[in-house]
Amino acid sequence: MSTAIPPSWPHCAHGADPAADPVGCRGIRIPGHTACLAHLADADRGAYLAGLTRGTDVDHRGTPFTELLLDALLNALRDPATGHARLGAAQFDSATFAGEAWFKSATFAGDAGFESATFQSYTTFRSATFQGHAQFRLATFHSYTGFESATFQGEAQFKWATFQGNTGFESATFQDHAEFTSATFQDFAGFESATFQDYAGFESATFQDLAGFGSATFQGDAGFESAVFHSDAKFESAVFERWVSLGPLVCAGKVGLSGAVFNGPATLSFATNRLECRRTRWISTAEVRLRYATVDLAHAVFEYPLTIAAEADPFVRPDGQPVAEQALAGAPGADAMVRMASLRGVDAAHLVLADVDLSKCLFTGTVHLDQVRLEGACSFDTVPSGTHWRHGHPTRFTSRHTLAEEHHWRASQPAAARGWKAAVPGTGHAGPTQLAPVYRALRKAFEDSKNEPGAADFYYGEMEMRRHDRTTTSPAERGLLHTYWILSGYGLRALRALGWLVAAMLITLVLLMGFGLPKDDPKQEATGTVPPGGGKVTFEIEKGDPQNPTGNRFTGKRFEKALNVTLNSVVFRSSGQDLTTAGTYIEMASRLVEPTLLALAVLAVRGRIKR
Repeated sequence: MSTAIPPSWPHCAHGADPAADPVGCRGIRIPGHTACLAHLADADRGAYLAGLTRGTDVDHRGTPFTELLLDALLNALRDPATGHARLGAAQFDSATFAGEAWFKSATFAGDAGFESATFQSYTTFRSATFQGHAQFRLATFHSYTGFESATFQGEAQFKWATFQGNTGFESATFQDHAEFTSATFQDFAGFESATFQDYAGFESATFQDLAGFGSATFQGDAGFESAVFHSDAKFESAVFERWVSLGPLVCAGKVGLSGAVFNGPATLSFATNRLECRRTRWISTAEVRLRYATVDLAHAVFEYPLTIAAEADPFVRPDGQPVAEQALAGAPGADAMVRMASLRGVDAAHLVLADVDLSKCLFTGTVHLDQVRLEGACSFDTVPSGTHWRHGHPTRFTSRHTLAEEHHWRASQPAAARGWKAAVPGTGHAGPTQLAPVYRALRKAFEDSKNEPGAADFYYGEMEMRRHDRTTTSPAERGLLHTYWILSGYGLRALRALGWLVAAMLITLVLLMGFGLPKDDPKQEATGTVPPGGGKVTFEIEKGDPQNPTGNRFTGKRFEKALNVTLNSVVFRSSGQDLTTAGTYIEMASRLVEPTLLALAVLAVRGRIKR
């Protein structure tokens, strides 16, 4: 209230100065007097206080209270049976409390009005009972404020209130509307174990420090639209009994929902650095829309579809304006990417992930991972790029998607190539035995969504883990897998298979020219026998055995013949060329090996283009 505007009630006007303060004291006059309680003569004040009894209505709007004056007032209203103050309708609008304000265990039988009141020192309403409406609109609390275990039976109105010190509403009970819209909490705000039986409104509220709602119970709607948390927002073990819409809100720290229970449908919209949902329970459908967040969903339980999706554009307030995100100025990544940190222990049968980054997600221990739905642009980590030295020779990894846990396992190996990312302490260890089923489940999830090319990388990862698994994979199987990997990258590397095919053809070509083709093509010889007395002549046509080559074996003519045999071998055809005994076996081997390599190359191409 402006110092130049007089209040709407008859006021004391003590200390009025036409130049400095034309209004003077704004305290309401005591009935029958021209001064407020603070400026009343001692005898008159004593008489007024002596006339008060428990449950009396009091009106001290605009009155400046010292600690002694407030104690005297509350002592006059104290119930002898309980030793606690009991007020009827109490009006303290625009009052100023210069000293400590102790309303501990007080009972307000009627409406309690503290609108625009100022509390300059320690203030407590611990265990107080407000049987009517509690009005603290625009109130200012300069120091610690405690409403622990307070009971608000009527509407609790803290709209536009400012709390400059620690604020405690722990174990408070709000039986009607609790309105904290546009309130400002400049220090710790504690609502742990509070009970909101009706609507809890924190729209556009500002929390400069930690805000604790742990174990709070929200039996009605909870509104946090456009709320801003400059530190952590903790809702651990909170219970939301009905449909709830949290947000859109902005949290520069961490939103903690670990152990929280959502008994009804839930819509959560957060722009935050981190969201922790360990052991969170969703009993109904839920949608979590996020910006910037890293999500830990370990051991969460949901019995109905749960969607976690990245929001590309800033959230929009009910008035159509975008939600300001200045509190997240230091958030990693300007693209507002949402990152999954862990899905361990989750039953993913009802989980939908849309446009999230899974490059650092921990998957081992996830149940029904093959039923997870990945929508939009969900990304995974990749193998290290470039050329790396291992065991004294260069190594280059073919590009593919990998799991973070494969990075962690490979980085822990003694001869690990540079580029594999080591595990963060405390994330546990998973080896090939645990990772092979994870790759298999993700492969099936991609195949079920008709994304065969996407499934190929996870098939490759599965085979890699089986090849390196010395616990459940036999040496013979590992040897077979190693051969399969060398020849064609498990049927997924076409260039590798084609390279081996070309090499096999060259070897076949050289061997045929050197040993397989005879010196000269055998000539047919006809031998006839004439009977002594004349008559019919009988001829026998024979072909000589091919002779092993001598002399210059690598000629253009021999190359042409060898090439003809080799190319026909690739497609299981016989060239009809006369061969030596060694050449026959060479051709037999090439007709087995080369078509197989060609088939592996075709299989690899098909795996990348099939839909």
